[in-house]
Amino acid sequence: MELKKYLTTIGKLAKEASYGAMCLSTKVKNLALKDMAKSLCAHNSAILKANARDVRAALKKKLPLPLIDRLQLNAKRIRVMADSLAEIATLDDPVGEVLKAWRRPNGLWIHKVRVPIGVIAIIYESRPNVTSDCIGLCVKSGNSVILRGGSEAMHSNLSIYASIKGALKKHRIHEGMVNMVSTCDRKALDVLLRLNEYIDLVMPRGGEGLIKRVMQISRIPVIKHYKGICAVYVDESADVKMAKEVCFNAKVQRPGVCNAMETMLVHRRIAKKFLPSMLADFRKANVEIRGCPYTRRLFKGAKAATQADYRTEFLGLILSVKVVKDVAEATAHINTCGTHHSDSIITEDYRNALSFLRNVDSACVYVNASTRFTDGYQFGMGAEVGISTDKLHARGPMALEELTTYKYMVFGKGQVRTELK
Repeated sequence: MELKKYLTTIGKLAKEASYGAMCLSTKVKNLALKDMAKSLCAHNSAILKANARDVRAALKKKLPLPLIDRLQLNAKRIRVMADSLAEIATLDDPVGEVLKAWRRPNGLWIHKVRVPIGVIAIIYESRPNVTSDCIGLCVKSGNSVILRGGSEAMHSNLSIYASIKGALKKHRIHEGMVNMVSTCDRKALDVLLRLNEYIDLVMPRGGEGLIKRVMQISRIPVIKHYKGICAVYVDESADVKMAKEVCFNAKVQRPGVCNAMETMLVHRRIAKKFLPSMLADFRKANVEIRGCPYTRRLFKGAKAATQADYRTEFLGLILSVKVVKDVAEATAHINTCGTHHSDSIITEDYRNALSFLRNVDSACVYVNASTRFTDGYQFGMGAEVGISTDKLHARGPMALEELTTYKYMVFGKGQVRTELK
């Protein structure tokens, strides 16, 4: 009962704050965001101390190295977090934007206007930067937010949250606009996901287990930040040098994140020219190769790939490789085995590029670029609350516009309805 009372109090506070949040001026929100960025930097030492405590505990528990990489902060990462908040302050405020306006024959003026969603609960794992990113985006878009981070990052998250709350208080923003669940009790998630009286939207971002659990329990609409089984297809016309650079970056630069390449598809006519040297480079970077029979003939160090491998998000230095006959087969493989997150084609053929863009059913589709760019900050959105692999109500990096809905504002001069239709 105490847990339910605690979370219900947070829900009520957030709901109360949401009505004032939707009316905050752009000026106040921007000033708060700039002070939040300054406060993060000012509390750098405290945040790093809290983070070191989380990392020590993670190492003691022998958590996977990719998770520890996502968990770990340093001065540079905190600086990027602060820069993200400062950039959000420079972006256009979506609240109040008139999407469309028209006059009816009876003289009514109808306006379709962007408004905040209301109260958003964000459930996430391991990455402390999500705390500041989500707070920043929700403040700018006029939403109240309830954050429920993973237990492995609890000290880091609470430290970041504490530093940011002070900036909000300075600008007299309702304390209930930004909330963090401070208990590690697993039952808290069950209670939170049933607070449909107060929460308007739930966004889970994390492992498959977390997503499935949220979907099963929630009484609140959910937008999923699902796993990323991202593919890069090297077409027969690809510039080999470019293909090698893009594929290496997509896999090795940071393998433990959702926009890293997990599958590399290669056209059979370029396979002999491309694969041996590419896979040798991967092996030097300690990437384990799991390939189709043709891949294994070209590169003896490859293990045999199973069908399960092509449907696995490795989040580490493992790569599945498959040789295909054309762009159509590559597209079919991606649509069947991928997770509709981010996929790329490397090609000099305009028609193949266009075919790939049109037919790959993913949130982000690239031509001649790494999938690693699927990120709100990289897209110029300041940050993201997640990357939606759903189709309703948003898709891809979710930032300011995606955190709004709309309502109709109708202006009249005493019109009354007379027809019965």
